[in-house]
Amino acid sequence: MKKSSEEEGVEKRPSDYVLYKCNAYWICIKPAGMPIVPDKTGDPSLMDLMSKYAHHKFFAVHRLDRPVSGLVILACSKPVAATFSKMFKAGKVDKTYLAVTADKPEPLKGLLEDTLVTAEKVHKAFITEKEDDKGLKASLSYAYLGSSDRYHLLEVQTHSGRFHQIRAQLAGAGWPIKGDVKYGSRRGNRDRSIHLHAWKLTFPHPVSGETCHYTAPIPDQDPVWSALATFLSAD
Repeated sequence: MKKSSEEEGVEKRPSDYVLYKCNAYWICIKPAGMPIVPDKTGDPSLMDLMSKYAHHKFFAVHRLDRPVSGLVILACSKPVAATFSKMFKAGKVDKTYLAVTADKPEPLKGLLEDTLVTAEKVHKAFITEKEDDKGLKASLSYAYLGSSDRYHLLEVQTHSGRFHQIRAQLAGAGWPIKGDVKYGSRRGNRDRSIHLHAWKLTFPHPVSGETCHYTAPIPDQDPVWSALATFLSAD
């Protein structure tokens, strides 16, 4: 697999992918192009990399598409993984993403609500108008943050955890994510990444209950992200 722009240049150490760690979980920053768990390609996964680095097993508690970069939670034990699973189902984990599009959204801020069906054979989600048991309700909020000469930056918050939700819903609204040819982008990125970044996570600590906030820096060697960085708040 071709290396992403995050991986080009100086080779990263395993510790470079770790944002925070405690006895209950680790917060890692996944580069675009790296799978979270081992897959049929045999490419190095975040799970394998962190397990070798920490010398113990981790448990994945949520998904992040391979071409997407950003925050990933790895639980240090099965009980903690089960607690996170319950928190995700109960809507106690707030997820905020950054998306880059070639088309400026109109209106500049809003709520998208759709019904999605997943086609397993093509590994893709579709918006449907049918009222049946195959469709799942999907909801997200978006807000326009700013523009470079060619691209537009959106902040996206998901209110449901559907397969390819952000990719399908933004494309359905007419604003496909840069590089996401599967969902209508006019051209792909050379490294097969897409410009979608899992930016922020907020959730109660699975042991103490204390509210935890984490923010992943944007990919620092990507010129498009760099051109749009000025529109991000410092918090």
